[in-house]
Amino acid sequence: MKIVVLCGGLSNERDVSITSGSCVARSLRERGHSVVLLDMFLGYGGDCSDPTKLFDEQQQDLRYSVGEETPDIASLIASGDGSRLGKNVISICRAADIVFLALHGEDGEDGKIQATLDMYGVKYTGSGYLGSALAMNKELSKTLFNAAGIPTAPAITLRKGEGIQASPWIPCVVKPCSGGSSVGTSIVRTQEEFSAALEFAFKYEDDVLVEKYIKGRELTVGVMDGKAMPSIEIVLKNGWYDYKNKYQAGFAEEICPAPISAEDEERLGRLAERVSKALMVDVYCRADFIMDDDDGEIYCLEANTLPGMTPTSLVPQMAAEQGMSYGELCEKIITLSMRKYDK
Repeated sequence: MKIVVLCGGLSNERDVSITSGSCVARSLRERGHSVVLLDMFLGYGGDCSDPTKLFDEQQQDLRYSVGEETPDIASLIASGDGSRLGKNVISICRAADIVFLALHGEDGEDGKIQATLDMYGVKYTGSGYLGSALAMNKELSKTLFNAAGIPTAPAITLRKGEGIQASPWIPCVVKPCSGGSSVGTSIVRTQEEFSAALEFAFKYEDDVLVEKYIKGRELTVGVMDGKAMPSIEIVLKNGWYDYKNKYQAGFAEEICPAPISAEDEERLGRLAERVSKALMVDVYCRADFIMDDDDGEIYCLEANTLPGMTPTSLVPQMAAEQGMSYGELCEKIITLSMRKYDK
């Protein structure tokens, strides 16, 4: 197949996306596919009179890693021409059999690129624009969770400019409403910390979610083709599951399957499937949960419609537990996505 792996963009998760895209592209090439790895923001500045020729060229085997800090997006934007979609991106995508979306965060996971590709008749992996938009917005997600009877931590949304308010819960979690990878997120343990946490979150977005903190075990479950994958428990060596701990090797232990009872594994899996259905997510996603230390209740925090595909990412670990290699996982995502269009 001719496949474009689309990554990068202007999200704060840009580095994670490029790492995911590089891994996916290498794996698909090893399995015999013709692959173009394309940065959604930078695009392609070479001769594109016949985009199909790019699939026959030998691209450099890119290797990339995620740093401890988020990328300097402001400088990247300043280097461009004002467009968030790079030169020749659409024409190259239209020449492919399918576009593998290895994007994360703003523009990639919020439904915008999905809607754009829909308008041009381009096939792509993962959920459509509606499920992507619903899952990306944590306020909307919680509304749908509550409507579907899916337990989720109580939360309120604050808008920039409304004035600083005291948190109704201490401790609490303060995070951008549509962010990812814990960028801009803080755990607040006193009212004195609350104002600083709000100011930090508002640097990334004008809408901020304030959520009651639940002390418990961090669990995550992938859902593929409507069925739950094996769970993972995340055990941190220090601190909490922030950007640094998520992407630096050795900072967290990820146990798959999670060391929980068969009954809890079943309960967790059914909840993840309900989360996917409530958010109208197609193909695959990953749902994140907290199991309360006090009463064992399982609360859904959020769902990710384009889970990471980095070497330390969670869905590839779940697939491996099912006996599926990384390359087989990439191809299964493509197969399931193509089936969506056959329907």
